Parts: sequence; structure tokens; C-alpha cells
Amino acid sequence: MENANGFWRHLGVRLSRTCWLGCQGKQRELKEQLQALQDSEREHTEALQLLKRQLAETKSSTKSLRTTIGEAFERLHRLLRERQKAMLEELEADTARTLTDIEQKVQRYSQQLRKVQEGAQILQERLAETDRHTFLAGVASLSERLKGKTHETNLTYEDFPTSKYTGPLQYTIWKSLFQDIHPVPAALTLDPGTAHQRLILSDDCTIVAYGNLHPQPLQDSPKRFDVEVSVLGSEAFSSGVHYWEVVVAEKTQWVIGLAHEAASRKGSIQIQPSRGFYCIVMHDGNQYSACTEPWTRLNVRDKLDKVGVFLDYDQGLLIFYNADDMSWLYTFREKFPGKLCSYFSPGQSHANGKNVQPLRINTVRI
Repeated sequence: MENANGFWRHLGVRLSRTCWLGCQGKQRELKEQLQALQDSEREHTEALQLLKRQLAETKSSTKSLRTTIGEAFERLHRLLRERQKAMLEELEADTARTLTDIEQKVQRYSQQLRKVQEGAQILQERLAETDRHTFLAGVASLSERLKGKTHETNLTYEDFPTSKYTGPLQYTIWKSLFQDIHPVPAALTLDPGTAHQRLILSDDCTIVAYGNLHPQPLQDSPKRFDVEVSVLGSEAFSSGVHYWEVVVAEKTQWVIGLAHEAASRKGSIQIQPSRGFYCIVMHDGNQYSACTEPWTRLNVRDKLDKVGVFLDYDQGLLIFYNADDMSWLYTFREKFPGKLCSYFSPGQSHANGKNVQPLRINTVRI
């Protein structure tokens, strides 16, 4: 009997222990699920806060951009209205001057015509005289009577300046506005003192190409790139708004953008923001990327022939465009710590003729 009771007691303990272990395991499983749900709740809360912040920032940015766009177009409208007013005033002045000149000539030639007609009348009357003695007697006084009656025409007529107001009128107006538009493509130049020894610069320092010959015997300095085939622009930016364009047509490799004036120029350089470089690159013949960490592939539909670079230093914006249609390529948003220089690398050219074309700073001359 005792054995039976012991068996049941032992069985009860085992069942109790099993139940306790099962309960503990289930509690642990539920706690893990709870922790996962709490983590998910926190992540969703943070995501919603971020989205709400982005929503507010987007609305605020949109409002600001509407103002910016409105101001830009209003300025153009104002410039156009001012140019239209000036052109119409110039037209009125030309018209008044031309009409005054013509009216004065009409008056003068009318007076001369009357005198010429009077002279003709005198001669007709003399020729109509049938009596010889009377005719000859009258001829002696003709010279005195015809004084001031003979005039040469010598009409000089200047065409009304219609060409000034016709022709490629819209292009003429655009050129007249160009000096008031800001920014426009800047006439940047390259700094020969920073150029890698294999780079060849044009005399005006606006074109750079990779030379396949031996390195040029240039004096080394801390300013000069010694490994990267690169060159900087001669102007350093520390404030303001700037825009320039670079012709990249028919190339298969290049890097353009901005570099900190103090960025390292020695040895192999990682072209990325943490190293002081803000650039986009063409690589592998037909691919384009922003030199971020890691690279960001750019969505470029057609091969680029010309790249526009816009810098708003004070706002921390560096924006790249397809300069042919001003479609957006990429934006760096940074707090620039110091002076920046434009950066150019034409890449290495190859014996098979690839990538031999230079990079050229596009200068708009008006």
C-alpha cells in the first residue's frame, strides 16, 4: 500500500515539475514574442515620427520652394517687362526721329519744288514769246529771275531701323537679359600647380587631358596630385552661389565635383565626402555614380555630354545636372568646413583610343 502511495506521489511530483517547466517555457516564449512586439512598436513609433517630421518638412519645403520659384519667375517677368518697355521706348524714339527727318525733308523739298516750278514757268513764258526782239530782250534778265529756282535733289534717305526690332528677336532679348541672370556658367580656370604630371592643360587653363607620354618634368609640391590624375580649379569658394559647366562628351571615364582645399593630394585617394571630396563619376564606359559611401548609382537615361555643377555654399548644397536639359542628377547636402575648389579628373586614356577626349570647362560668352 505504501509502495502504491509512493508511486502516486512520485508521479504527481513529476507531473508538477513537467507542468512547471512547460509553463516556464511558454512564459519565456510569450515574453520573447512580447519583446519582439514591443521592439516592433518602438520601430513603428519612430518610423511614424520620422514620417510625420518628413511630412511637415516637405510641406514647409514646398511652401518655401513655391516662394523661390515664384520669385525667380517674377524676376524674369520684371526683367522682360523692363526690356519690353525699354525696347518700345527705343522704337518710339527711332520712329519720332525718323518721322521728324522725313517731315523736314518733305517741307524743304516742297519749298524747292515750288521754286523749280516757278523757274519752269518763267522759261515756258519766255519760250512762248514769238517776237524775236522781245524774246532776246527778256533773255538778258532770265539769269537774275532764275536765281534760287534751280535745285539739285540729292535726296539721302536712311531706312527705318526695322532690323533692330526683327531678326532673332527672342535670342536678342535673351542676350540682353543674360547679364542680369545669376548665376550663369562661371569662367573657371584650372590651377596648373595642382595638376598631376601626366595631365596636359590648355594655354588658357580651361581644358585638361590625360597624356600618354612620359610624365612632364614638373616640380613637385604639397599642392600637386602625385597619384590621382586630377587637377583643381584656381578659385576657392567659401560663400555664395556658384555654377559652372564641364563638357564630358565622348569620354568613358571621368570624375568631377568639389574638393576641400585642405584635402590630401598625395598617394591613392578615396574620392568620398569623409575624405573631403564631393563628386560624381562616369565609370565602366556608360555608368554614372555619386561618390558616396558606398557609391550611389545615378539614373541617367542618355549619355551625358555636359554636366552642370551648382554650389550654394551657405545652404550646404552641391547639385549636379545634365546641363543640356538641366535635368537633376544628384545632390550632396553637407556642412562644408572650409574652402572648396572645383575638382577635375579626365581619367586615364587608353592605347585603343578610348577616353582620349579632354574635359573642358564650358564658358558662355555673351
